[in-house]
Amino acid sequence: MYVGKKVIRVDAYDKAIGRTKYTDDLCDKSAYIVRVLHSQIAHGRVVSIDTSEAEKIPGVVKVFTCFDVTEKHYFPTAGHPWSTDPDHQDVADRLVLTEEVRFYGDDIAAVVALDEVSAAQALRAVKVTYEEYPFVLDVQDAMKDDAPQIHSKYPNNILKHTSIRKGDYEQAIQEPGLTKVEGWYETPTVQHCHIENFICYAQMEGDRITITSSTQIPHIVRRIVGQALGLDWGSIRVIKPYIGGGFGNKQDILYEPLCAWLCMQLGGHLVKLDVPREDTFVSNRVRHAIRSHIISWVRPDGTFAARKLEAFSDQGAYASHGHSIVAKGAGAFPQLYPCENVEVDAYTVFTNKPVAGAMRGYGIPQAMWAVECHTEDVAAKMGLDPAFFRRQNLMPKGYVDPFSKNELYHDTFNQCLDKAMQAIDYERKWKQYQNQSGDIRRGIGIAVFWYNTAVWPISLETASCRMVLNQDGSLQVQLGETEIGQGADTAFAQMTADVLGVPFDKVHIMSCQDTDVTPFGTGAYASRQTYTAGFAIRQTALLLKERILEYAHDLTRMPAYNLDIQNGEIVRTTDGRTLLSLKELSTEALYSLSNSKHLSAETTAQTKSNAYSFGCTIAEVEVDIPMCQVKLLNIVNAHDAGTLVNPALAEAQVHGGMSMGIGFGLSERMIFDPKSGRTLNNNLLDYKLSTFMDHPRLKAEFVENPEPTSAFGTKSLGEPPACSVAPAIRNAVYHATGAAVDTAPVNPHNLFRKLKDQGIL
Repeated sequence: MYVGKKVIRVDAYDKAIGRTKYTDDLCDKSAYIVRVLHSQIAHGRVVSIDTSEAEKIPGVVKVFTCFDVTEKHYFPTAGHPWSTDPDHQDVADRLVLTEEVRFYGDDIAAVVALDEVSAAQALRAVKVTYEEYPFVLDVQDAMKDDAPQIHSKYPNNILKHTSIRKGDYEQAIQEPGLTKVEGWYETPTVQHCHIENFICYAQMEGDRITITSSTQIPHIVRRIVGQALGLDWGSIRVIKPYIGGGFGNKQDILYEPLCAWLCMQLGGHLVKLDVPREDTFVSNRVRHAIRSHIISWVRPDGTFAARKLEAFSDQGAYASHGHSIVAKGAGAFPQLYPCENVEVDAYTVFTNKPVAGAMRGYGIPQAMWAVECHTEDVAAKMGLDPAFFRRQNLMPKGYVDPFSKNELYHDTFNQCLDKAMQAIDYERKWKQYQNQSGDIRRGIGIAVFWYNTAVWPISLETASCRMVLNQDGSLQVQLGETEIGQGADTAFAQMTADVLGVPFDKVHIMSCQDTDVTPFGTGAYASRQTYTAGFAIRQTALLLKERILEYAHDLTRMPAYNLDIQNGEIVRTTDGRTLLSLKELSTEALYSLSNSKHLSAETTAQTKSNAYSFGCTIAEVEVDIPMCQVKLLNIVNAHDAGTLVNPALAEAQVHGGMSMGIGFGLSERMIFDPKSGRTLNNNLLDYKLSTFMDHPRLKAEFVENPEPTSAFGTKSLGEPPACSVAPAIRNAVYHATGAAVDTAPVNPHNLFRKLKDQGIL
């Protein structure tokens, strides 16, 4: 059996020696180079664009402007499955180039040149005249009646508002003896910062266009490019090579439609659009900044009587993934700490800032910042140990969500807390660090998280798989689910090997998707792939196994029900005798003069279940109070992700997520000029990304409770490790100093303000 073992990644060798081919490696050197011209105002209209000087520059092929886009096909960009119900479709509010400017960095023109230097020179030579409008950068200011209107269809700039009502909040708060705890909590705009910037290239072959893109969602790209350009979806081919990271940024349609449009304007010539790092911060996608207001009414025994949440999500200039991010966080609020009386209001609001989309955690890192900072505040006000207080109120075993039908089958939270607390020696340190004085202080903090697996029942969950038996008894396996660096292909190969009964090294996963060839799958997002693809893999492998054993019946004279495949051999189950090898069978099947067969199987599995994934983070910090500097000393994440298909890959996922959470908690934030709306730190020097030097040794602990709804006992692990790190660090700083920093990150600027406000400095 391979599931549960630390097998080496299937792509490890090629990546280690540099043989792996990424998008830029595959593009022919004859490609024209595309650079996008971005607006230099935050809100307004392009009146005119003078390209004459730019087009005189040697090497410039053509400059295209927003006024050249005569057929205006508005399209959505979110990497969500399509819905045939118009009420459940993503907002179509983008054009390949726009004259209506809604943020500083909007796409208004594109230069096509023979080389990078000519393209860069041409960008500087284009002259743009604007009609400027007032702009708004604050999410709550944007909701005011006198705020600039960013999209005419959305009064007060509210893309969507949803509410949750449970019990009777107003009646519940009349209960005698309640303590009210209230706070505002805020997370900033941050960017994904994957190693490989977004890149794509396009060329035409006859009447069809082929787009090669660094994307997480090739089949969705195909559909959206068709919508954007008014093309039949079948006339578009999308190829996804190996990817150098995505983290949700590449779960959006970024520049594939523009690249394809430019290719078509130039007679099908190969064009390449490689986004510079500075542009990824502004004109790709960012994480939603969310401001939350929480009120809790707490009984003397430390249980919740009533709770209220208001959350305001900063969408930026266009809809992208829209309301689904804050809606997911809002949905977590009444589930993580169940309470009979709850009111939740969540708003997604347009501002004149870069567009917010999916990012690892999909709203839960922001929600857990608010909820877990608040939880710490409640415990402090009630004089209770934070670990005890959480155990008292967290979702209990047997809880069932009425909407998703998710059930907590195990005592997960207590198990994860036990493991993490033991690993970091929590109880001793909690007592040791109480009531410190002096300039250097230490603290320890806890945060927990809630996460769903995949997107059902909110949206479609489906995966398809194709398996082909080769002449030598090995297998070709294809899925629409994508490897983006996380190790998915290795897990898929382990699953296939176990179900079919073949050696792991005989399973050849086709890592690079091609929509002309690869069966349909919606791609990498929502921590869905191991769970959702698992159903398709098991179903397809069982079907192929049945067909192989039926063919083996002709060769062995044994009934199929007395046969099995074990380690690549056809075995008679009644006595364990090996009758022939899978290699012998497959060669005979292909070349038989009497019964030639191409043994393969392809199925689709639609998933109509979901699963809870839970865990916690405990962080230990040292705070230099005069310097307002936080040093992370020790950190541990504990997860219940069900059965671990590959423990080594699982640990790597947790370490990567913890690293992102450390940056989110301590240093990362995008800064915007209030006078112009311009992003001020759109580079890796001024944007303070967490590095190896900011990390202690990262520790991952696991509680393996097999998920009953899953084909292999698995559930989400890709995004959860990033969800609770930041609030755990904040709570450790609170424990050390008594300063509750409610605006992330806990950098010297925010810590100084809080220490000053509370008289500690």
